[in-house]
Amino acid sequence: MRIIFRMSVLCISLAAGMAHAAEYLVRFESIGQEQARFIKENGGSLTLVSKPGMLYKWTTTSVRTADQLPTWSPSVSYIQPNFTIRMLANPSIEALREAYKAKMASSNPFDLFDTDEDSDDGEGGGGFLDGIFGGGYADNPAIKAAPASRSGADPVLKKAWGLTQIGAPSVWPKSKQGDGIIVAVTDTGVDYNHQDLIANMWRNPKEIPDDGIDNDKNGYVDDIVGWDFAVDDNKPYDMTVDTLGLMFGGGNPGHGTHVSGSIAAVMDNGVGVAGVAPKAQIMALRFITEKGQGTTESAIKAIDYAVANGAKIINASWGGEKGDEDDSALIEAIERAEKAGVIFCAAAGNGRVDQAKGGAFGFDNDSDPKPMIPATLNIANIVSVAAIDEKEQLGTFSNWGARSVKLGAPGVKVMSTVPGDRYQDTVIDIPFLGMTAHWDGTSMATPHVAGALALAWSDNTSWDYKEVVDALLKGTKAISALTGKVSTGGRLDLPNIK
Repeated sequence: MRIIFRMSVLCISLAAGMAHAAEYLVRFESIGQEQARFIKENGGSLTLVSKPGMLYKWTTTSVRTADQLPTWSPSVSYIQPNFTIRMLANPSIEALREAYKAKMASSNPFDLFDTDEDSDDGEGGGGFLDGIFGGGYADNPAIKAAPASRSGADPVLKKAWGLTQIGAPSVWPKSKQGDGIIVAVTDTGVDYNHQDLIANMWRNPKEIPDDGIDNDKNGYVDDIVGWDFAVDDNKPYDMTVDTLGLMFGGGNPGHGTHVSGSIAAVMDNGVGVAGVAPKAQIMALRFITEKGQGTTESAIKAIDYAVANGAKIINASWGGEKGDEDDSALIEAIERAEKAGVIFCAAAGNGRVDQAKGGAFGFDNDSDPKPMIPATLNIANIVSVAAIDEKEQLGTFSNWGARSVKLGAPGVKVMSTVPGDRYQDTVIDIPFLGMTAHWDGTSMATPHVAGALALAWSDNTSWDYKEVVDALLKGTKAISALTGKVSTGGRLDLPNIK
């Protein structure tokens, strides 16, 4: 039996636990003497997370239960755990892993790789053995300067079916193509030296590269293309793992780089593909590691950084099921973005595991007791996105919601950039084991919408964020698969955005 793993949205569980046993997020009523008084009374230490949010991380040597937290203090608005952000287990990859283990147990391991077949990863993808053992890259390469422009047809563009579906080729010739619009990719990082992304990386105009000085005094030294909030350095590189690492050790194979290519891969440069907005700028904000986890603290820092440094759109191809946890700190960060006029594109989610059926199946975010967060938060700047396939059918894994999910966009077997100057629509392809993993998910659909918003905004620079969103939603194409499933009843359609 052929086992197909759908590459899911970068799912998280905000209620899965705490990053460390004694880390909490504390929101104060103001910044001043209250912090010193708090430490004197409660011990531990405070570090600033968000100055505009008056939010601190409190590190203490003792674990507190909810009823033990010092919320009685008049200077404190709330205290919540600094939740760990984790990828949720996917039933298809679990089935893939078990099948793989069975094959390994019953065969000579080296015999499993005795094949000349290549994986379908487009230009620069390497051979089959590279697909099994390759894909891991050294962390934090030096940030290269943008190269001189070059021209030529994009050879892998023909595989990017989603661009044709949404009408991008017909719009590009008469559009500014996202020129001047910064899109912040809050994710696993970006291969900022990728041949199809390097020219479109946001470059901090107020920072002198590699001088070891915080020239723009924004609190980050040499933040040239963004920041890595997962490990707190200035190289937000998208670490990947090889296939064996993905199968047995978790991790995420170039998720942020794939998202970035769908938004703004350079067009007509003689290599690879093109993004929906091929002249937009990508701001790389890494807050989830190659092992698939981060913290609420780091997510908030990424959102605040995007807003403070000129991003007009934030792509959030991540989310988790709403639990009993307090999401106040994350909600307030997105609300700060809204007040600054920044659009927040969020993935609607990839359903839940159904072991009997061998996959993940979407659910209604509006009626389910555990809807996806942040996609379903009632904040005006959130545009939540479901995934559709080439035949305009809702992805079987995709969540929906006639009230909370706005529209559908291409999210099944999506061709885009991955680290190392490569391109993929298929993550894992082991033909003789009957195992395939595509780049599928609402993670892949969301950047199509982020790119469309950048394209529309560059053509209408006088619009505010509400006008941009309104034009995008009014311009959707109605399709039967989305009737009663999303608020517009339609999918992304660039020619109709006016």
